[in-house]
Amino acid sequence: MSDEPRDPQAPPPPLPAATDQPAAEAKADAAVTAAGSPEAVGDVQQPAAPAAEPVPASAAEAQAAAKVAALEKAKAAAAAKKPTHEEDPNKPLWEKEPRAPEWEDAAGDPLAAALREELGDAIESARRFAGDLTLQVRRDAIAEVARSLKDRHRFTYLVDLCGADYPKREPRFDVVYHAYSFDENRRVRLKVATDEATPVPTVCNVWRGANWPEREVFDMYGVRFEGHPDMTRILLWEGFNGHPLRKDFPVEGIDTGSAIYPEYYEETAGPVAGSGTGWKPSTPGQEPQP
Repeated sequence: MSDEPRDPQAPPPPLPAATDQPAAEAKADAAVTAAGSPEAVGDVQQPAAPAAEPVPASAAEAQAAAKVAALEKAKAAAAAKKPTHEEDPNKPLWEKEPRAPEWEDAAGDPLAAALREELGDAIESARRFAGDLTLQVRRDAIAEVARSLKDRHRFTYLVDLCGADYPKREPRFDVVYHAYSFDENRRVRLKVATDEATPVPTVCNVWRGANWPEREVFDMYGVRFEGHPDMTRILLWEGFNGHPLRKDFPVEGIDTGSAIYPEYYEETAGPVAGSGTGWKPSTPGQEPQP
């Protein structure tokens, strides 16, 4: 190339002739198609080229692939060292597969034995499920059992108190208590059977946190608690017709008309069957009437 400056008025030099690459590629493709296989071009059969191993596009991809391979290798080694259930007979039953936990007798549990020694037949039965102890308690002795659990055995925290309805059983209802010991890091479940006409002694004097849950059980199930300082509804208003968590409560609900009723009612007033816009239970074969 000359070092002399080019005249700006002069026409640009001609470009070198370019090879018609697309036409050449099209011609080669046509030859391959005519041969019937990608290895044949024209009349000459070409051997198939060996498949090349994938090459990472960058050093980062190569490093990531190496990490994945190392992780898979570590997982395989850990799985090989992990003992099977047959090799680890001390593993708890509820952690063994595919068997599910089952109820088992817990009469020999130290806590159940201590309560029976102190309170006699107040503990009707002791069972264990998935490591948790469940004590069936005589209804009239629930406050004594609760007091012993808190004062002697340090179950100072009442986690929950709830109800359960078994319409085909006598007595129909269960009151269930869940207590926890921070010292022992252990839970215990107490169960009391009762019916609508027989109140259960309150445990508010043992665990103050039982006040509102006992009112909720009364509100939702109709179970009363003897000695409770304020045995009134807590979620629904006084005079509400029924207890919504009972199994025989209408699935479709009831038309209470709460938007047009006053805030308080007399003892026999409120949204009861046959008054105002209250829900009227139907006779067999008839639909509920508004």
